[in-house]
Order: sequence, then structure tokens, then C-alpha cells
Amino acid sequence: MPKTRIALIRGDGIGPEVIDSTEEILSNLNLNLEFTHFEAGYKHMKKTGSQIEDETIEEIGRMDACLKGPTQTAFGTKTQRGVAPTIREKLDLYANLRPIKSRKGVKCLFPDTDLFIVRENTEGLYKGLEFKSGETAFGVRVITKSGSERIARFAFNLARKEKRRKVTAVHKANVLKETCGLFLNTCRRVAEEYPEIKFQDAIVDATALKLITKPEEFDVILTTNLFGDILSDECAGLIGGLGMTPSANIGDRTALFEPVHGSAPDIAGKKIANPSATILSSVLMLEYLGEIKSAKKLETALNQVLAEGRTVTPDIGGNAKTHEFTKAVLEKLHP
Repeated sequence: MPKTRIALIRGDGIGPEVIDSTEEILSNLNLNLEFTHFEAGYKHMKKTGSQIEDETIEEIGRMDACLKGPTQTAFGTKTQRGVAPTIREKLDLYANLRPIKSRKGVKCLFPDTDLFIVRENTEGLYKGLEFKSGETAFGVRVITKSGSERIARFAFNLARKEKRRKVTAVHKANVLKETCGLFLNTCRRVAEEYPEIKFQDAIVDATALKLITKPEEFDVILTTNLFGDILSDECAGLIGGLGMTPSANIGDRTALFEPVHGSAPDIAGKKIANPSATILSSVLMLEYLGEIKSAKKLETALNQVLAEGRTVTPDIGGNAKTHEFTKAVLEKLHP
């Protein structure tokens, strides 16, 4: 039986800590996984001059999946693009999936939150088409019919698979009439192919308000790149923070999985990083690879550790070290 090949990027800050934790757990699932480590990120750039090389991206593209830790990106003009946006663009990982789910034992604003954000991942302002003329800076927002169509279809297929009742397309078509107008009209046409799923649209600022007042009204949120990035971080606040929020970047040939949180340099090396978001990202990866039973087993083990609350990291109310949290999850996997 051929091995399933997984690329690992440890990244910056707490990245190595949460990736090492998750690799240890995945190695104990008795799956035929083969891990290959790749260097990328700000620390790598300091050594080599590049956040990530084209050759590395090509190798990752030949793998079955990639699990990535957080990487740091420099601010300011004339700095390199981050690792994740570069991989997304070059491997055409057009669908960004972020499950937003509250878990017992983790303090949440709404303990029954359970929704998905599906974000177009390769277009919009994140194309990076910016230029400056004199004292004025410009950014080009790119929305295409084909890009909008495939992300809409991804969202409706997800809703059908997960037995969700509704898809909400989030936009600002009242102001951005051409770009958001094209996105919204395309979503409406795709919705007609899924008559069993309710479709509605909502303006992004109204959605931001409703997410912190009535999140139960949403099932699957379908939106553009920048809006999805902002709304998903807002939603992380509903379920205990970024340390509890996983993500997937999915294309037609491969996929990249990573925690939503950043590299947290302020706690790097203190051995208190919460690996939950990375573990949950690996759950999404196992589901993508067809290892449904193992994915469920791992998520259940993590949920049990969180619910008990005895061995959790400081960000979610405990005093455990990362390795202690990891050990607790392993003990639930193999009681």
C-alpha cells in the first residue's frame, strides 16, 4: 500500500511547537503517513533571502497534502509576500475553509456556535496588484465569473455534504457594484443548481454585527477573499480565540492545512503554545485524505481533553505546557 505523503512546514515563532505536537499525534494514529519537512517563512528568509522557493512549492504540489505552521510576514512596501498567499496562488488553492465550532470546556460567547466560512482564496485585493503614483496608492480588486462560480459551487457542495440548510453569500454590492455585483450574481446562478439548500445574501457590515448577536442564523457563509479573512477572525472570538480555529486551503489537485493564528513571537520558546488549531487543521486534512474514522477519533480525543479542562494551555484557562497537552490527547487516543 503506497504511503500518503505529507509536507510539513514548521514555520516561525510557535510554529515548530504546534507542528511538532501535531506530527507526534498523527504518527500515533497507525496510518501509512510519510512526513517530509520543508523550510519556509521569515526565519528562512533571513538565511536565504526567500520566504519560500519555487522548487519547494513544486515539491509540495506533488505531495498528497501539506500541514503548515504559522509564518511571519514583514510589513511595508518592497517586502516579500507571505508563505501562505504564495502557495495558495501558485498551487491554485482557491477554496479557504474555516469551520467555526464551539467546544465544551472552552469559554465561548455562544456555546452552540457551529458554522463554516468558505472564502475565495486567489482573487480580490489579495492578488497584490498595488502601485503608487506620487502621493496616491492604488489597489486593484480582481473578481472573475469563473473564480466566483467555483467557490460558490464548493460552498454548496460543502453544505450538501454536511447536511446544512442554508448558504449566505456575503458582499458589498450596494457600493462595490461591479466586483461584488459579479460575485453575487454568480452565486445566485449557482444556487439554482441546489434547490434543496436555502440561499440568501447579506451585506458584509450587517453580517459582522449579526455574527456577534445571532450566529445561529448562519450555516455556511460564502464570501470573497478579504471579507472572509476578516469575518473568520471575528468568528474566532465566538469560540475561544484564534488558538481554536483551523483552516484548509483546497484546490483541485492538493491542499494546504494551517491554524488561523499567527506565529505569536511573544510566547515562542516558552512551551505554552496551544496546538488545538493545528490539531484541528490536521483533522480537516485527514478528512480530505479520506481517513474519516481517524479524523473523527482524533477530534473526539481533543474534545475530551478540552472538556475535562485539566491539561489545557494558559490561553484557554489552564497551566499546561504544550507537551503535556499533547500527551493528554495521545492518552485519549490510546486509553
